[in-house]
Amino acid sequence: MAESRRKFDQDFKEGAVRLVRETGRSIAQIAKDLGINAGTLANWVALDRQGRDGDGRLDEDERLELARLRRENAELAMERDELKRSVALWVKDAMGRR
Repeated sequence: MAESRRKFDQDFKEGAVRLVRETGRSIAQIAKDLGINAGTLANWVALDRQGRDGDGRLDEDERLELARLRRENAELAMERDELKRSVALWVKDAMGRR
């Protein structure tokens, strides 16, 4: 005879996930204390993390901003290198005049 699946309300799930996040105790220990399967709690924690962090993919605005920032970074690196060469030439010139 098959067992029926237990249903947990959203408040219980959120509370269990909050315990994992805030106490630093392991998922297995908290699941044991709550009387639920550790895999179930791990799934809830993973969904919570995914909801907080996003799915790791960039949307169109973020891709455009990333491209802009990469261009800007390359320009700043070139300017920095140019300034380094200028300072080196200036120091070399100043040392040669003494």
